Amino acid sequence: MSPRIVIAKAKPRLGPTLTLEKLHHPARVCGVDEAGRGPWAGPVCAAAVILKPRAIPKGVDDSKKLTAKAREALEVEIKSTALAWAVAFASVEEIAELNILHATGLAMRRAVEALAPAAEFALVDGNYKFILPCPIRTVVGGDSLSASIAAASILAKVARDRLMREMDELHPGYGFASHKGYGAPVHISALRELGPSPIHRMAWAPVRMALAGEVVTGDLFGDELEG
Repeated sequence: MSPRIVIAKAKPRLGPTLTLEKLHHPARVCGVDEAGRGPWAGPVCAAAVILKPRAIPKGVDDSKKLTAKAREALEVEIKSTALAWAVAFASVEEIAELNILHATGLAMRRAVEALAPAAEFALVDGNYKFILPCPIRTVVGGDSLSASIAAASILAKVARDRLMREMDELHPGYGFASHKGYGAPVHISALRELGPSPIHRMAWAPVRMALAGEVVTGDLFGDELEG
């Protein structure tokens, strides 16, 4: 008799949950995330979201794991079902003045401050303890663990992508609508041909290198090239 072969079925990936949020019940917990720390041009964006436990849109996940179409559909659902949400930016000028880390914190603080009702606790993606209007807990890989952070990642990503499409119309030739300011080869070529636009981050080493005609290596392309 031939041995019986049993093939175990892979367990389905559950995606982000409200497990971390429930640890701080009954406080109103918001998830906070950013989009745009790595690009060579444009502002950095942050979002804060307080979800209703029984009204989490299906499919909420880390924005980088979703298609643009899925993100845009979820943006509408999140905004219509969340207890509170807010999106905020820190400008190119503020990035130059503060550096990208502290400009990111500024955008996050603006988003959390704009929530109504206010958040009483914040789960923040990453490992840096930004100063926010309420106590915080940092969560590495939070957009894959916390539904609130995942929702914030979607709102921040969609809002920034939308803004960069608008910037493409104001500053044509750089391809902002396609690469959203990240260091794609077409972006390097445009920089060398056209020079910097008013929304380029001139303190960025890759921007200076591209303008000088130097070779820009892949590790300088930013932390999340547009997919």
